[in-house]
Parts: sequence; C-alpha cells; structure tokens
Amino acid sequence: MAGANPGAGDPTAAGAGRIADHPSSLAQPDSTAAIAAAAIAARTFRFTPSPWTAQVARERTTSARFVSVLRTAGNRSRRARTIPDGKVHMSVSVRRVLSRVLFVAAGIAALLSMAASASAHGILSVVYAHLESGGTGVVRAELQLEYDLLVVSAADAEKDDPLYRTGMAAFQGGNASEQAAVLTAHRDTIARYVTERFQITAAGEACTPRMDDDISMTQQDGVPYAVVTLDDTCPPSENGHEITASLFPDAEGFVTDTKTILTYDLDLHEGSTVLDAEHPSFTTAQSTLERFWEFFRLGAEHLLTGIDHILFLLALIVGSRRLREIVIAATTFTLAHSVTFILAATGVIAAPPEVVEPTIALSIAVVAAWYLWRLLRRDQADQDLSHAHGFLRLDRAGWLRVAVVFVFGLVHGLGFASALGIDEPWSWTLLWSLLVFNVGIEAVQIGIIVIVFPLLVLLRRRAPRVGMWVSAAIAVVVTVAGLVWFVQRILGIE
Repeated sequence: MAGANPGAGDPTAAGAGRIADHPSSLAQPDSTAAIAAAAIAARTFRFTPSPWTAQVARERTTSARFVSVLRTAGNRSRRARTIPDGKVHMSVSVRRVLSRVLFVAAGIAALLSMAASASAHGILSVVYAHLESGGTGVVRAELQLEYDLLVVSAADAEKDDPLYRTGMAAFQGGNASEQAAVLTAHRDTIARYVTERFQITAAGEACTPRMDDDISMTQQDGVPYAVVTLDDTCPPSENGHEITASLFPDAEGFVTDTKTILTYDLDLHEGSTVLDAEHPSFTTAQSTLERFWEFFRLGAEHLLTGIDHILFLLALIVGSRRLREIVIAATTFTLAHSVTFILAATGVIAAPPEVVEPTIALSIAVVAAWYLWRLLRRDQADQDLSHAHGFLRLDRAGWLRVAVVFVFGLVHGLGFASALGIDEPWSWTLLWSLLVFNVGIEAVQIGIIVIVFPLLVLLRRRAPRVGMWVSAAIAVVVTVAGLVWFVQRILGIE
C-alpha cells in the first residue's frame, strides 16, 4: 500500500498494497473463523501500483559492435570478420544463437513477471501518526489507518462479525459517511484493537488512552483512511515519551509489513521517524542521528525490496559500455528524481498513482528495449559515447537519451514520494528526513552499480560473445517484465 502510502499506487515508497473495488458477489463470512480467509480473498482484488523507481539508461551496446555483413560474389552467406579496431560483425550463426537466447530469456521473464506482484513490492500498509501535547500530562495522537484493513483486522481480532459485514459493505459502496458511521457504531471494537497496538509510555509506565467518540474519514492517494484520535494521560517524565506501534502485523495475514510514519511536536522536540516490525519503538528523547538513520534505512529498503527498481537498474547497467556512461545516466536520473521527490513529499506537486505507476513500469521496458534494438539492428555501426565530440562528448542521440533519463527520473521521483507517504506541513526537520531517505536510495543504487558493472565489463572483455548474450538476456527479461507490469497496472491487476 504505497511507496508513501503507495496508494492506488504503493508507499511504497513508494511505496503499499491497495484494494480495488471488491466484487459485490464476495461471500460474507458467517462466523469469526471465516473472517481472515474472506479478508485475504477481498484484498486480492486490491490494485497495488508501486512507487515504486530506478533509472533510465543512455542506450549502449555491449563490448562488441555489429556492422553490416559483407556479401561475397556468388556467395550469399554471411560470415564474421575482425576489423582493425577489434570489433566484430555478426554472422548468421551468432545471430541464430542470439535469437535463441533471447527467446528463452523472454519466456523466463514472462513467467517471472507473471508470478510477481504488479507492485513488485509485496503488500505493504502505511499508518500515519501525529503526536502533540494535549494539555498537562496528556499526549494527543491522531492516527490515520486504512479503512478496509482496520475493519478486517479489528473484526478478526475482536471476533466482531457484524463489523466485518457492515464495514465491507460500506467499503464497496464507497460512501465516506457510511464508513464513518460503521466505525462509530463499533467504536469499542476499534478502540480495543487500536489502543492495544499503539501505546505510549512515560517514565516506564504505560499511559492511559481514551479514544474520541468521533471517527472521521479522509483519503491518501485515493484510498479511504479512518481518522482515530487518542488522548493518553501520562505520568510526569523527564526523559520524554516512548511510542510503540504494532498495528496490522504480518501475523494477522492481511499485509506483509506495516510502516508507521510518525511526526511529533512533543517534549520540546519536533521531527519525524518511521516505525515497523523490526523497529517498533521510538522515544522523543532519541537523537537526531538515530532519527535520520531510520529514514536512511527506509530508503535503502525501498530500493532493495523493489524488484522493478532493481531490474530497471540492471537495464541501465547493461546499456552502458564505459564507466563514464553509467555515471552520466545515473547522475541525470538522481538529479531528476530528487527534485520531484522533495516537491511531492512536501505537497508542492502531486500526480495520481494511476498515472505514475504504469509510467514507471513502461520506463523499465523502454530502457531495455532501446538497448535490444540497437544490439540487433543491422547495417548500422554503433554510435559510442566516446566517439562524439560535443559537450560531455555526447552527440545528438546521446543528448536524446539523457533527456529520456531525466524525464523518466521525474516520474520515478513521484513514485518514491508516494512510497514514503509523508503528507505534513513544511519544516526543516521534514526536509532533512526526506533528504536522508533519498540518500538511502542512492547508496543502494551506487552499491549495485559498483558490484555489477565491473563484472559485466570484465565478461565483455574476456568473452565478448558471452558478454553480448548475457547482456541481451538481461535486457529481454527487463523488457518483458516491464511490459507485463505496465499492463497489470493499467488494468488494475494484482
């Protein structure tokens, strides 16, 4: 439920799973034992575009360039020959082998991408929490929780069948007033579920929570969210307050992970942090360095857990022949997505996930397909970056590719912002948190390039044909996966 909340796209964050319209024929459980299974079946229809996020490469060929094959008098067959600069022509036999490699790779890619989630990130939920002082000894916490997930989780945990039946009916109806009325009618169930899983302590003692009678509705990226307000009465404390969040755990079986984006203005401190299953607790006395580490880790995890981002990065790498090429492409992409990421995360700009997520998937396919087209085309010499004499030694085609990288980078930045899911007023603390999140993404990106690119260069130099086939196979896998994800996200298929 994204990237951000991934939204109709993922926090994630890009990036978090989403439920599309549930079929009206969805069976309602007759007992509490059926709630979990029915809820999982219901969430299967959720559309999870992921902010998913990676980079578009300037298209390059592999270590060999292929030019037109000579025709000899009376002999229509083609043969490979070495030319003075050490590059080779593609013979019929090589082309046939390459075609077979590409065919097999395409089949593998289709199977892998069909098996993968359209979001390529798994089912993630994002909870938004804001804490502030509510008076002497009182901490006010405003929580925003996905409506349908709150309904199925609370109904299952508290054995409240009517909540599930009426709550999911209101979800399918799409009326916010009806949804709020259902939650208010089952206020005790909601209060028990939330207060047991979102707790505040002070001086080692648990605060006493009281949930407001009014439960309202809002939206995050088109997904209905319930707004629940808690007033916690706490004992005096000189060491701040500790917050622990364990809402919607993996053990419930509805989502694989939940990120709680926490902002606070409490105990003479203000800032933001991220809580999850591995790091469920936070104290307002925590150092700035510790808070920044949480955002750095979240950014790194977002890239590492997104197979779409990793495949896109591989397309960037195989399309680059020299270190300078990958540096130009990666730098261009970084600058572009950093701009839109900061602007979108701070609420300056916005774009619907229904547009952002399919475009990200399409960008993956475009980058890899561009490389394949240049690799397979005949009767034209490859235009290497190093052969151009313009600014940065880029010719017109080179600048066109850089422009494509930049445009796709702008779109990926919107996906990153959706995955993080912060929707708070501007502050310097927020800005630094966003920058650290972005640094986490870049650190993993650089790490992958440093590991993969030298290995591919070595293979291309020691075994040019093998390097060519490996690069082509990777490009085919990325192309097919990108196209499959594009179709899935356009059609809203999980």
